[in-house]
Amino acid sequence: MVPYFHRILNKNWDQSLERFIRRILPRSFLGRSLLIILIPLVVIQLISLSLYYGSYYHTVSRRLTDGIAGEIRVVVENYHHIGATATHPVNPALQSSIEQVWLMQVKFYPHRRLETRSARYVLGPIDEDLDKALKTFLSYPFHTDWNTDPENITVWVQLPTGLLSITFPRKRLDIGSVWMFVFWQSIGFIILFFLAVIFTRNQVRAIRRLAKAAENFGLGRDYGPVRPQGAKEVRRLAVAFNRMRERILNFVTQRTAVLAGVSHDLRTPLTRMRLSLAIIPQKGSIDAKTLQEEISDMVTDIEEMERMIEGYLTFARGEGLELPKEIDMKKLLEEVVLSARRSGAKILRSTVSEVKPIIVRKEAIRRVLNNVITNAYRHGGEIVIELKSSAKGVVILCDDNGPGIPPDQRESAFGAFESGKNGGTGLGLTISRDIIRAHGGEITLGTSTMGGLRVYLFLPY
Repeated sequence: MVPYFHRILNKNWDQSLERFIRRILPRSFLGRSLLIILIPLVVIQLISLSLYYGSYYHTVSRRLTDGIAGEIRVVVENYHHIGATATHPVNPALQSSIEQVWLMQVKFYPHRRLETRSARYVLGPIDEDLDKALKTFLSYPFHTDWNTDPENITVWVQLPTGLLSITFPRKRLDIGSVWMFVFWQSIGFIILFFLAVIFTRNQVRAIRRLAKAAENFGLGRDYGPVRPQGAKEVRRLAVAFNRMRERILNFVTQRTAVLAGVSHDLRTPLTRMRLSLAIIPQKGSIDAKTLQEEISDMVTDIEEMERMIEGYLTFARGEGLELPKEIDMKKLLEEVVLSARRSGAKILRSTVSEVKPIIVRKEAIRRVLNNVITNAYRHGGEIVIELKSSAKGVVILCDDNGPGIPPDQRESAFGAFESGKNGGTGLGLTISRDIIRAHGGEITLGTSTMGGLRVYLFLPY
């Protein structure tokens, strides 16, 4: 029972901590990027200050204060052992050495007692280190005065016969102001952070522009392709967005054109049916034999309408329900060629090279290959198919010896309901291009070496 409650408490604590962190974290990408830069910079500054204060600054401080404390001990012991008085404080030679070499001013006040002085206000470890050193070297009560004279430091030592004052320049304990170190560290920190803000803003600006373009495009406001800017990954993202935008626009344009074509082409059989119905007598008896031709025409029109509607529905459904998977393109093409030969297609040669596996919707690509080979069989007769690998993907060439398509009419052949003279719904190439472009590839028409049409298919890895 206890472990169960322990797990519940840990889980609640983790969730609370996660919510707290989410609340305090910046929500923008720029804010989070700057936070990622700011935290290491602050940590580095603190570590540098700690190392400087704890090693160099503290070590030098101890050495300086130990030296001063040792000199003060010599002075104190001489005054004590010699038995200094106000009139004969110490021998002249020692007094001269203290003043000239150690830069100390020594005064003795007979019968005076040590008084409590004001508190110290010194930045750094120097005052504490001096007190520790004096406690180590001296056996008499003392007080260090840091505040009376800004240029000098005075150490008061209580001797049995009086009060000894030892004054020396503050610069003898000067190891550089810690404020200067902090100041220059802060200046470096500000400069680095300022440069980081500038560079990060430039990178984030490209991401913001891309996000704005995606948002506008999602709302139906297309302002054209996004110019790739920024880092390599952001440029790749912009290029991918432009490709996606172009594919979506082609997708919408194609379906709009097909729908318009369906609406237009349905009018012809509907008009014929209306005319056929108009000639049927509205009154009197009707002989079915006399109307057999009209009925047959209407049935033909209905079948034609069904074929067009089914073709459009097939095109509109696409292959959206099929998931992409890795396939062997060589094996798939061999299956399609074998099926086409069984159906009567005259394929003279099928050159299938080894290619790397690609990730596609298998049945959708099978449908494209069937459409291309069927069109070549209908309009030509003899077919040659070649599969080869390129640097960026797989290339399939389908050549026939038919009449071909003039260069100025090749693009319109991909339009909806362009069936030519051999029948069909006219959606084969339209559906094929739609599928190929949905995979990031391309399909184009050219002139075959056999005198007919060449269909060029490209699918990227």
